[in-house]
Amino acid sequence: MTFRFALTTSIALAVGQAQAANHSIRVDAGHYDRLDTPVRFQLPESGGANWQLTGSDGQALPVQLDERGTGTFILPKLAAFQTAVFTLSDAVKKAHAPAVNVARQGSILHFTLGGRMVMHYQAEKSELPRDDLEPIYRRGGYLHPIVTPDGTVITDDYPHNHKHHHGIWFPWTNTEFEGRKPDFWNMGKGTGTVEFTGLQGYWSGPVHAGFASLHQFVDLIAKPRKVALKETWRVQVYAVGRGDLAYHLFELESVQRCAGKSKIHFPQYRYGGLGFRGHGEWDGRENCFYLTSNGESDRIKGHATRARWCHVGGKTGGKLAGIGVLCHPSNFRFPQPMRIHPTEPFFNFAPSQAGEWEIKPGEEYVSRYQFVVTDGKPDAALLDRLWNDYAHPPRVEIYDAK
Repeated sequence: MTFRFALTTSIALAVGQAQAANHSIRVDAGHYDRLDTPVRFQLPESGGANWQLTGSDGQALPVQLDERGTGTFILPKLAAFQTAVFTLSDAVKKAHAPAVNVARQGSILHFTLGGRMVMHYQAEKSELPRDDLEPIYRRGGYLHPIVTPDGTVITDDYPHNHKHHHGIWFPWTNTEFEGRKPDFWNMGKGTGTVEFTGLQGYWSGPVHAGFASLHQFVDLIAKPRKVALKETWRVQVYAVGRGDLAYHLFELESVQRCAGKSKIHFPQYRYGGLGFRGHGEWDGRENCFYLTSNGESDRIKGHATRARWCHVGGKTGGKLAGIGVLCHPSNFRFPQPMRIHPTEPFFNFAPSQAGEWEIKPGEEYVSRYQFVVTDGKPDAALLDRLWNDYAHPPRVEIYDAK
């Protein structure tokens, strides 16, 4: 069954429309300055589907409820080591229209923020864009195009020198499954592939828009073919970054599980996992640049190092733009090793670089990444600030109002 949270989310009201407050919420900034920070907390079980959050200045903030009972709002500003107190009340009706939207057109989900395009999710297999591509390369379950606030496309799809690359996607390369060695990355080998199998739901809202989808990793060597892993994607685009320093902010959570009673083994290898492919005009050693959270900008020196984030950039149509890929500290082998290609606009967080590992039946392999899309040169201070928000979010305490 597909759920759709378009405006089944909770929205803030103007102060005069609210019911009497029944909870207070204290937000502690912790060690970091906060600015337009997404904040999550578990909403009280009592109450309806609509909530409002009101500050001491009387300003009402949207609070968006998801299907898991988690509320999310955007904290406008809070200095390090400071706290802010809000009233949280059950609202009578919805008052804020969605700020970030998703709409489905055929096999594609279109995301917009304030009417401005952010990205597409390709669900079912896309059509092949060129005659030199064999049917085996058809792929779905990836993000492309990714677009900057200024409207510049920064990703590629089916590039001529790596036909199996697709914007942002998540396959594994070197694997062992039931004595076979399917390669889910290099689809041209015909030994493995990753397929979109369903859309659980998608939603728009005043705080975020997103979707949840299902994928499967298929061993094509087995006769008949056999599913090795099942995967759930959850992607959210946030209603932030619309000020003087414009950026698009979204995050991806991947949860992978064994499809049956057989484990999957990953030998040590230089790449595999979450990948990013930059625009075709970025191809070539001099056309794409990198910057890691360690301050490394040399792509050769940066390869096989570990970092909290990596920025990849280049020029499209003469316009400089890029994307920061932020790795959550809960991820396996954090800070994860990185594959930085020596000549192509390709980046990959690759935990298999650090040695062999496996996913066993009954386990969940959870990966979380956040993405910051900007125009111009990389802004290390912005990426550090957003990584701190992502890795060390403000602390939230809810208590009964007196």
